[in-house]
Amino acid sequence: MTRLALVLGMILASPIAGWAGCAPDQLELKMTNGSVARFSVEIADDPKERSKGLMFREHMATSAGMVFFYERPQHAVFWMKNTLIPLDMIFADSSGLVKHVHSNAVPHDETGIDGGPDVLAILEINGGLAKKLGITEGAVMRHPDFKQSSASWACDAQ
Repeated sequence: MTRLALVLGMILASPIAGWAGCAPDQLELKMTNGSVARFSVEIADDPKERSKGLMFREHMATSAGMVFFYERPQHAVFWMKNTLIPLDMIFADSSGLVKHVHSNAVPHDETGIDGGPDVLAILEINGGLAKKLGITEGAVMRHPDFKQSSASWACDAQ
């Protein structure tokens, strides 16, 4: 089994009752086919952290990412200035619903990547991983910073 397949197997898993998926340093995505991906995340939730993001990082673990949270939903545009690794950007609304996925953002490119209106959170993961995991529009993120109402998926439902 290749190392990538082994890591993907650890990221993609069926939901496990009682798993601490609602910890501040964890984010889960439930895909439209029902599969779930889990990431260890760093949080960027203030202007200084959001402006630095993943700049100057030479690598990131496959099961890791950074999630950017805004104080309220807004039109979000990101770029890759001083970012050394290709990234997938996953834009979600205040309920955690994925509204847009931008794959393989090019390192150092300062062209704006438009996530659209009403974005509360953006998850950045290694470039190409969203496609490999099946992360598409319609997937749902779960994290304590979302105000979710789905009894079976919300953090406060556990």
